[in-house]
Amino acid sequence: MKGYIQVLTTVPNADEGAALARSITSQRLAAGVQIVGPIRSLYWWKGSLRDEQEWQLVITTTHTLLAALESHIKANHSYETPEIITTEIIAGSDDYLDWISEETRRIDAS
Repeated sequence: MKGYIQVLTTVPNADEGAALARSITSQRLAAGVQIVGPIRSLYWWKGSLRDEQEWQLVITTTHTLLAALESHIKANHSYETPEIITTEIIAGSDDYLDWISEETRRIDAS
């Protein structure tokens, strides 16, 4: 079984989220991307507390594509230091995991 993962990143607006999600999927770096938002993010940046509206991308892919996905996010993201957090999918419905496998086979064959 492939190592299934979800990767999270946040972007400053819906348009950037849609553009990044579209480029990730069109480059076949993920089986799918969900855009969630707006969300409210409170975080420290360069010594000051920020309170911003953001959109979160939930990217479903396999571990074998992580390095390429991370490079793509960094190259196409407007943030100096984009959030890139990976969570292993340890279980899921057979149908959903089969879908990820099918799409990543297509990705690996590209």
